[in-house]
Amino acid sequence: MTRHGIVLFLLPLGLTDFLAQPLLAQTAGSSISWFRMFLWSDSPVGLAIIWLLLLMSALSIGYIIKLFMNYRRDTINPQQTQQQLEQMFREKRYRDAIEFSKADTSYLATLTSSALNEASNGFVAMERAVEETADSQTTRMLRPVEYLNVVGNISPMLGLFGTVYGMIVAFQKLVEAGGKPNPADLAAGISTALVTTFWGLVVAMPALAAYALIRNKIDALSSDGVLIVEALIRPFKPSGKGKGSSRTPAD
Repeated sequence: MTRHGIVLFLLPLGLTDFLAQPLLAQTAGSSISWFRMFLWSDSPVGLAIIWLLLLMSALSIGYIIKLFMNYRRDTINPQQTQQQLEQMFREKRYRDAIEFSKADTSYLATLTSSALNEASNGFVAMERAVEETADSQTTRMLRPVEYLNVVGNISPMLGLFGTVYGMIVAFQKLVEAGGKPNPADLAAGISTALVTTFWGLVVAMPALAAYALIRNKIDALSSDGVLIVEALIRPFKPSGKGKGSSRTPAD
């Protein structure tokens, strides 16, 4: 290999080492810049808003997971509970069904218990009890979900507060500099304005999306529970116009 060839062979190796050092430094600098851009503010108010929104984001995500775990078909209308109740009704073991539904805390069992407690008053009273209990239980399940709606609506307001505050700081710098400020002096206020808006939207979008999904899921599962219970108590419906044809759990 000629001398020129050796030089050409070794040149890329040296060039690689030469370029690697600035590249590593640039990567480290970019990570620091990213941290200062999204997680830091030179303004104490802006910093407090950013970290408050970060805390709200973490808590809302954990709360969303908790709600999705609580409001499932297996917890609202358990398949096993439905099968046991259907078997008891099929075998006309109404007393056992009453005791079983009282001991079970699921939505399906609660509706069944309310219906059986009104069996002595007739089928119409049983239907009314199911509807009233369904309304109250559905409202009870929806109440915790409303917190997501609150978070989804208040977090953009916090971000907007930071935006307004950051713009006020930027304009104050502009006034102090007599209309000819150093761009670096305006950067802190503008950065605070944009970053707080960013985190406000980051918190709001998952919260509102989960609120809609969980609310619709609860509505669907509660309607399914009512249909299941109405099918269970259908044997209590009078076959004719006479009142004596209706059944009670004591029969």
